[in-house]
Amino acid sequence: MANIRDLKKDINFVLGDIIDAVYIWEAINPKEDHSKSEAIIDDAIATFDDLIAKVNDNKVENRSKHFKAVNAELEERGKALIDRVNAL
Repeated sequence: MANIRDLKKDINFVLGDIIDAVYIWEAINPKEDHSKSEAIIDDAIATFDDLIAKVNDNKVENRSKHFKAVNAELEERGKALIDRVNAL
C-alpha cells in the first residue's frame, strides 16, 4: 500500500465507477423498474462512507495491516456490488 491518499482514491474510483455503471444501465433501460438499481447506489454510498471512516480511524495499532484489510474489504464489497449490477 503506497499511502492513505491512494487508498482513498481507489475507494472513490471503484465505487464511483459502480455508480456510473448503474446510471448507464438506468439510462439504457428507462422502462425497467429502478428500485434494484437505486438500492445498489445506496449500498455503494454506504460502503464508501464505511470504508472512508475506517481509513480515517487513527486508533488502530498496526496501520499498514489495517489499510491492507480495508483494501481487501473494498475488493470484496466492490465485487459483490458489480455482481449485483451485472444481474440487472
